[in-house]
Amino acid sequence: MDANTLLLPCSDGAVAGAVDFRGRPASRSGTGRWSAAMFVLGVEIAERFAYHGVSANLISYLTGPLGESTAGAAAAINAWSGVATMLPLLMACVADAWLGRYRTIVLASLLFVVSMGMLTVSALPAFHHDGCSSYASSSLACSPSPAQVGVFYVSLYLVALAEAGHKPCAQAFGADQFDQNDPKESVSRSSFFNWWYFGMCSGTAVTTMVSSYIQDNVGWGLGFGIPCLVMVFALLMFLLGTRNYRYYTSTESSPFARLARAFIALIKGSKSSQSDGTLASDDDAGHREEVKGVLRLFPIWATCIIYAVIFSQSSTFFTKQAATLDRRIGPTLRVPPAALQTFISVTIMVFIPVYDRAFVPLARRLTRLSSGITMLQRIGTGLVLALVAMVVAALVEMRRLGVARDAGLVDQPKAALPMSLWWMVPQYVLFGLSDVFAMIGLQEFFYDQVPDALRSLGLALFLSIFGVGHLFSSFIISAIDGATKKSGASWFSNNLNRAHLDYFYWLLAGLCAVELAAFVIVSRVYVYKKRVSHDNNDAVM
Repeated sequence: MDANTLLLPCSDGAVAGAVDFRGRPASRSGTGRWSAAMFVLGVEIAERFAYHGVSANLISYLTGPLGESTAGAAAAINAWSGVATMLPLLMACVADAWLGRYRTIVLASLLFVVSMGMLTVSALPAFHHDGCSSYASSSLACSPSPAQVGVFYVSLYLVALAEAGHKPCAQAFGADQFDQNDPKESVSRSSFFNWWYFGMCSGTAVTTMVSSYIQDNVGWGLGFGIPCLVMVFALLMFLLGTRNYRYYTSTESSPFARLARAFIALIKGSKSSQSDGTLASDDDAGHREEVKGVLRLFPIWATCIIYAVIFSQSSTFFTKQAATLDRRIGPTLRVPPAALQTFISVTIMVFIPVYDRAFVPLARRLTRLSSGITMLQRIGTGLVLALVAMVVAALVEMRRLGVARDAGLVDQPKAALPMSLWWMVPQYVLFGLSDVFAMIGLQEFFYDQVPDALRSLGLALFLSIFGVGHLFSSFIISAIDGATKKSGASWFSNNLNRAHLDYFYWLLAGLCAVELAAFVIVSRVYVYKKRVSHDNNDAVM
């Protein structure tokens, strides 16, 4: 499509700055809005199904068929997750500067299909040594072949690359289907972020239950193969919506290049003003405003890192803990350990409608804000809930260790403890409530508060919080494991009955308390780029 189309005056009923798939001014009635956003939401649900079909139970695969230690597997997962959530910074720039969001989503979806296919092949019996299979019941007795490990990790990091291309672009492209300058569509866009996360969690909930059960009870090859097929179907559905989408074509260069020029302009402007008091050009002034618009987000970004570290524990150590509990429901059903993560998604799915339809209208009456509470107030509430979740997790782990001692099962790590899985449900529910506030609040904040030309980069900055958090989690797990091993008792022992995950959770709770205090301080002085209403004060807490 021709970028010069954007320079033409919009006819009546056209959306300013947007074009349709033929490059013509986008009709307000014929493009965008919920009818188009639903196609984007569909491919996002499938992407969540595929990604969590790998990540939710990954620690069981690494400590089972691949034979890695608990600490090593947790560190490897956090490192992979960190890469998957840091790469969007680069891929968002590629999308904004060259490919466009639509093409990036298509290419990332294709890469998802290829990488998930490779992952499926790596788990097939042909890649195991003689006498081994990919079935969970026998995989623990098998050592992986070099070919299996090689193909597995190559495909795993290709999944990370696909995730990096898809993640910042899909949400930004979905939000693009609503005109922020139209009062009705602007309200729909604010609601879109809530329902977007609802859709994400529905995909996550289904795959956590279905894929983890198949992986634990049928086979890893089928468990990885089903998400691959789902992604193929979703890509076809996304392509069907091509005629309905609104496209925003930018003639600007890469956001990294824009920021580099902005930094140079900022330095030049500072030197110029100090030397001769001359005024900067309009372009330089614009670039300087852009870099200031990004830099002012850094204090909020930095004070959410520990939240991301806490977030990473639900798919690693929580799953290993759940594997030691009595997971029977009825006479025959035995719940897979990773399936407990479903409580996070279900909590989010239940509470998002409550938040959107009950909490926001009630808060709106008190605050006179269309969103009920400010974005930073929403994020801060999520941080408080994350702190409470870690305190609860530490107390539950202390009880689990006590049950193991009282039952004389300390040295029998494979034995199910006489402690129900329901003891762990509250921490998962608190994680879900925390996400409704903090996760969605962060998404909206980084989309809304960056300069308009850098929207994909803004969502990539949001994801980078979790990239740094995952990498930091990997680092501290490795560091603590090495330090505590010297005393003969690692906090992350393969025998969890002799480990001390409770100490680790108390450490995270303390760090979260410090982070929360810092967040309150920086949020009180933050000035929003856009006010929700004239009553929205600069201070938010």
